[in-house]
Amino acid sequence: MKRILFVDDEFNVLEGLKRMLRPMRAEWEMYFATGGEAALAIMEATPCDVIVSDMRMPEMDGAMLLEIIRERYPSVFRIILSGYTELQASLRAVSVAHQFLLKPCDPESLRAAIARSTNLGEVLDSRMLTSLVGSLRELPPLPRVFTELKLALANPRTTVEQVSKIVEQDVAVSAKLLQLVNSAFFGTYRNVTDMKSVVTRLGMSVLQDLVLSLSIFRSFAANEFLSQEYIEGLHRHARFTARIAAGITGNLPSGAPSVLAALLHDVGKLVIAERLPTHLVRALTQAEEEGRPLFEVEESLVHISHAEVGAYLLSLWGLPSSIVEAVAHHHHPRRVPHNEVDIVIVAYVANLLAVEREAIATGSQPLEFDMELLEETGAAVHLPNWRAIAEMAHLNEPQPVS
Repeated sequence: MKRILFVDDEFNVLEGLKRMLRPMRAEWEMYFATGGEAALAIMEATPCDVIVSDMRMPEMDGAMLLEIIRERYPSVFRIILSGYTELQASLRAVSVAHQFLLKPCDPESLRAAIARSTNLGEVLDSRMLTSLVGSLRELPPLPRVFTELKLALANPRTTVEQVSKIVEQDVAVSAKLLQLVNSAFFGTYRNVTDMKSVVTRLGMSVLQDLVLSLSIFRSFAANEFLSQEYIEGLHRHARFTARIAAGITGNLPSGAPSVLAALLHDVGKLVIAERLPTHLVRALTQAEEEGRPLFEVEESLVHISHAEVGAYLLSLWGLPSSIVEAVAHHHHPRRVPHNEVDIVIVAYVANLLAVEREAIATGSQPLEFDMELLEETGAAVHLPNWRAIAEMAHLNEPQPVS
């Protein structure tokens, strides 16, 4: 049974929550705290799985409380409850809250948010995963893209289309903005899966606050373990894979989420690069020495790969389940059933085609396709055409600046 801690400085609000959530007693063990200090005392005595905190509280507001929770209990799922009038204050919690819910919150919305946060973690059952992802404060964007985005947002003539194109260049920025726009706080009642809609829904003023004032993004700093060139390569591969996915899906309704899944498929590598760079370097070195794919080496070392790490992060952030599933299984598509070329198959094929073109360019060994699976899903007949799409995308790939 999940232990849920609710925090608000108003006694009457907590009493109302108790009455409203009474039907959930069979599923949750619930605790209620009047303020941040009381919440920390409960956590010390009885650690909870989820904390749901009001934003505006005296002495210790929701952002301050969740920052402490992140440091002391990184595996706890963190939710902010806030009203539209508290938008500016609530943006301070962007780097520490996993999801944002709008007050007043109905039980079903809360139940769905908590379910999304725990389902994948329960399946994977990895303490390393929950601690690694839970302790993450932000994903580091590319300095070049971040600078370009800041300059664009500082210019009042910049259009939504221009900002969207900049955002699409960076995995970290795309993932974070998707987290926000798919939360109930921003009034989203359907899954948003294309960047133009993301920028339009958030609005330029909110983006300016996020990027210029609050600095929730911090550029990746090269260190003794990982170079800036490696991080640039991750983003370049992600963009390349997304372009292939766009060519595969064309104008199909599944196109937008498939492209986003392809863009985000390796977001777990950014998480590991930020939190455990020594582990990533060890896995990369072993993969190169043994001539094995990185994900296989990761699985042999800690039983999970960057795919599961990325999927768990996106699940916590409330991204559409189809995108989470594609990211989780893009190396092992047979983990889920397929009747056709779905979003998981597109992510799987687009990634392998990107790897194949990159291998041809460097003279290395590409990964093999599961041709039996492609036959079963009807994808095999399209593979020659998809290879041509990948080749054209590779020819049009902007070369890295030296």
